Amino acid sequence: MFNLIPTTLTLSATLALAGTIHTPSNAPPAPKREPRPIDLAICLDTSGSMQGLIDSARQGIWAIVNDLALAKPTPKLRVALLTFGNDGHAKENGWVVVQTDLTFDLDLVSQKMFALATNGGTELVGRVMQTSLDQLAWSNDQSAMKLIVVAGNESADQDQEVPFRAVCKRAIERGVMVNAIYCGNPNDDIAPAWREVAKLADGQFHAIDKDNGNIVIETPFDAQLQALSAQLNSTYLPFGDDGKRGWLNQTAQDRNAESASGQVVALRAMCKAGENYTNSTWDLVDACREQKVKLQDVPAAELPEKMRGMPIDEQQKLIGEMQTQRTAVQAQIQELGKKRDAAVAEEMKKRALDPTKSFDYAVRKAVREQARQRGMQIEEPASAPVPSTSKRDDC
Repeated sequence: MFNLIPTTLTLSATLALAGTIHTPSNAPPAPKREPRPIDLAICLDTSGSMQGLIDSARQGIWAIVNDLALAKPTPKLRVALLTFGNDGHAKENGWVVVQTDLTFDLDLVSQKMFALATNGGTELVGRVMQTSLDQLAWSNDQSAMKLIVVAGNESADQDQEVPFRAVCKRAIERGVMVNAIYCGNPNDDIAPAWREVAKLADGQFHAIDKDNGNIVIETPFDAQLQALSAQLNSTYLPFGDDGKRGWLNQTAQDRNAESASGQVVALRAMCKAGENYTNSTWDLVDACREQKVKLQDVPAAELPEKMRGMPIDEQQKLIGEMQTQRTAVQAQIQELGKKRDAAVAEEMKKRALDPTKSFDYAVRKAVREQARQRGMQIEEPASAPVPSTSKRDDC
C-alpha cells in the first residue's frame, strides 16, 4: 500500500551502481582508491517568502547525501550551511550567518536546518557567496571537489557592495564551483542573473518550485527502516565532552525526520547505514574504527559510564561487539533501502510523476554532473527516476 502526499516534500531516487570489472584470477588486486573529499556549502535564502525552500532543504538533505554515497570511491563528504536575506541577521554582515562550517557531522547540519525561521530581508547573493569563500575551512586537498549551492527567489544582483560577478571570479580562482537554484519561473526577468551566477562559476543553473515541486512517496518499508534506525542508535558509545551532546542530537534529528514524513525517516535511516554518516568526534566505535583516538588514552571520566570500571581488553571487546552489531543492522537497512528505492521508482513510473522541480533533485543533478566532469564514477540505471545529465539548464 502506497501513500502519495503531493503537497509535502522531497524524493528518494532509485540509484544503484551497475557493472563489475572482472580481472583474471592471477592478476594482482587493484590498488585501493582513497576517498575523494567533497565540500558542499548550502546557502539558503531565509527571507519571509522562503519557508517552502527551508522545508525542502530540511527533508532533501538525506536524499542528497545518499546520492553522493553512490560515487566510487565513496567520497569524504563535508557539508556547511549558511543563510542570508533574513532581517534577524546582522546588517553589518550583509544579513548572512554561517550556521555551521564544513563538517562531517550531518546531524549538526540537520539540527541547524530544523532551527531555521524566515523573516523579511534583503537577499544579497554576492555577500553569501563571499562569506562562503572567506569563512569556511575549505579542503586543501588538490583532488577535492568544492561546491557552493545558493538558492533564492529574488534578483541575484541586489548586492551593490559585493557584486556576484566578482565573487564568481574569485570562486573559480580557488577551485570552487557555484550552483544557482532559482526559486521561480526560469523564463521570468529575474532568472537570467541566476543563470549568470552559474555560468561564471562553472556551475549548474536550476529553477525549482519551492512550494509545490516536491513529492513524497511513503512505502511499506518505511516503518521497518525507522525501527532499524532506532536499533542502530543503541550501538553508539558516547565519550568525551561532545559525547552526550552528539548522542542526544542523534535522537533529536530522528524525531525531526519523523515530524516531516515517513519518507524522510527512511532516507535518514539509509544515510545512517552509509559511509558518509560518521560520528567519530563523540562515538567510540567510529573514533576507534577511524583511528581518531587510542582507547588507552581516553580518560576514564570521559568514557561511557558502563565502561569506566572495565579492564582495557573488555573495553575493546565491547567496542568490537558494538561494531559487529552496527554492521549487521546497517546491512539490513541497506537491503531494505534497495527494496524501498525500487518501490518508489515503480510508483513514480506508474503515476508519471515529475521530480525535477524539487530542491534535492536540483542539487543532486548539479553534483552528479560535476562529479563526472572530475572523473568520479556515479552510474545510474536507465529505469530509475534520477537526475538527468543533459545540458538543459532550465528544467
